[in-house]
Amino acid sequence: MTWPVNRDFTAKIAFHAGRYYHAGDFYAAVNYWVGRLRGEPFQRYALYTEDAYPFAVLLFALSHAGKQAWIAGNNRPGTAQQLQQHGCRLLGDWDGGQAFDYHLTAANTPPAPLPPLNPTETRLVIFTSGSTGEPKAIEKRLIQFQLEVAALEKLWGTQLGSSEVLATVSHQHIYGLLFRVLWPLSAGRCFHSPVYINPETLVNAIHGAACWVASPAHLKRLDQDSPWDGIAGLTAVFSSGGALPEAAREQIKSHSGQQVIEIYGSSETGGIGWRQHDTAWRLFAGMHLNCIDGSWRLHSPYLAATEIEPFQLDDQLSLQDDGRFILLGRLDRIVKIEEKRLSLSELERRLTETPWVAEAFTVAIAKGRDVVCAAIVLTEASSERLKTSGRNALIRQLRTELQLWFDPVVLPRKWLLLDALPLTAQGKIDQHLLKALLDTDPQKLPQVQSVCVNLSSVELALKVPEELVYFPDHFAAYPILPGVVQIAWVEHFGRLFFAIAQPCLTLEVVKFVKVTRPGDELTLTLNWNPSPAKLQFNFRSGQGTHSSGRLIYGLSA
Repeated sequence: MTWPVNRDFTAKIAFHAGRYYHAGDFYAAVNYWVGRLRGEPFQRYALYTEDAYPFAVLLFALSHAGKQAWIAGNNRPGTAQQLQQHGCRLLGDWDGGQAFDYHLTAANTPPAPLPPLNPTETRLVIFTSGSTGEPKAIEKRLIQFQLEVAALEKLWGTQLGSSEVLATVSHQHIYGLLFRVLWPLSAGRCFHSPVYINPETLVNAIHGAACWVASPAHLKRLDQDSPWDGIAGLTAVFSSGGALPEAAREQIKSHSGQQVIEIYGSSETGGIGWRQHDTAWRLFAGMHLNCIDGSWRLHSPYLAATEIEPFQLDDQLSLQDDGRFILLGRLDRIVKIEEKRLSLSELERRLTETPWVAEAFTVAIAKGRDVVCAAIVLTEASSERLKTSGRNALIRQLRTELQLWFDPVVLPRKWLLLDALPLTAQGKIDQHLLKALLDTDPQKLPQVQSVCVNLSSVELALKVPEELVYFPDHFAAYPILPGVVQIAWVEHFGRLFFAIAQPCLTLEVVKFVKVTRPGDELTLTLNWNPSPAKLQFNFRSGQGTHSSGRLIYGLSA
């Protein structure tokens, strides 16, 4: 199987910018760029486009011109700088303020068929986040993609038939590259060039038989008002970039009858396995797994022929007797946010490279929408800025600096300011404590904005969420925070920070002085005395003390 498959000039290749482009248009545009690129002295090109059709034109033009395409995951300024340091010339949508002319209607260039590419010599590079935090250049040969596309067509080609391919994922990552561009071009299917931002726009763009290339981030947001009739009419729904939650799979099946085809793989390995309405995954043909010293190794025909050793996976697996496997979680710190691959290690490194952050810990928390949270220790300079400009201004500054390197969608949405990162008895970052502080239920607990810890005391800056379930009943016309809820918060945070093993026996000198309302910002001070096991608390704001008192426990553990 080679590609693009040369076919009749009138055959549809892609739907782009409101019109269909045919094979004759594609060959003419590729030949135009081949002639132009051959005259340039550069060998490496950093390729980034917003739409998939111009990407396909430039990708094959680069290959036919004997150049090497480096495919970037985003077009942030920092990424551009790194690629230029690798000797790449930027090609495509790198300047957000100026439209790039792709010459897609190359009228003066004849639509001559394209000669076949050498599948073992033609190479491209996928530039993606590595497990160490440094971006990683992964070289791929055309033969690796050909083998994978042939396997996909053997499995699902008959099911898709003449479906047009529509997507809510980018073609700049290996999943989108394969499913949106290379597979359709090889199999003779038409693909849609734009990324459809939601299922409503995708369904409205369908002109006949169609399949959907999606991700868990999109599929788990479907709700009662989603266009289920349109989804039901699709020939297939694909998903990759993480496991789709069972609740989302069940909802899609019950509302549309679709059983999502999930793909498991990575930029390094390509596809590894797939599943359809099941907890276990099936390996693609020709692959097998073995475990050595607790780490799983993959033998795959999609790996480079030069890789003699099997590939060590970053995931922990449970291999079943029938050869299927269950995923148990990642061993490294790469996460997927809105189908975009993010190295938490790199995010932490970029934060500490700013003049505002001394230490950083980040974590991805699975909600209705996966979010990245950051716990940071401020430098002296940022501590002064915090006093003069406030917390929101500081966080805006950090987000601005991070956007040099990362897509906005993967930036932290929750921030926790610390005087020091908490450590376990083994001297490691206390991830359990940090996750508990960052992953609070806004219907029952306050948002923790900053923490200052001493040996037997802690001070927390809290914001009272407006969506607390306690407000409507206390009271509807004038909501205030009940005193019993304040005591429950003291109990919650006290047990997080101190070794309190006994139940609370009684309360002492509890006073409620000022009412606390939705949106109030409070400082909670906790002092723990293990003997005779008393937890003293004080809620205060700029208006003074709101409540105070002591919780009395039994003997401490």
